[in-house]
Amino acid sequence: MNKIQKKQAIFARRKARIRAKIRGSAERPRLAVFKSHRYIYAQVIDDDKGCTIVSADSRKAKAKTPVERAKEVGLEIAKKAKAAKIDTVVFDRGGFLYAGKIKMVADAAREGGLEF
Repeated sequence: MNKIQKKQAIFARRKARIRAKIRGSAERPRLAVFKSHRYIYAQVIDDDKGCTIVSADSRKAKAKTPVERAKEVGLEIAKKAKAAKIDTVVFDRGGFLYAGKIKMVADAAREGGLEF
């Protein structure tokens, strides 16, 4: 196993461990965050039905730094969730460490009115 495969295996184990504990429902859906090298995506998911309720991403964000773009995504997902009458969510960091861009999305979503 080379270095890249080992990192991928560690990430997959961390993600599975998180998802085993977190489940979204109609009353309290899951706010899932995904971070690629270029963009950041967030979606509110009802796991009972298996459908995405609202989503937001940083592909059209106007901010210059990645952390500022993550904040825009957090505020946008909170605004869309409020419009869909969702107040409380379960936060799913998706295997990523709770720091930097992931933390900024969570803080901005809280600032936008979502409760975790």
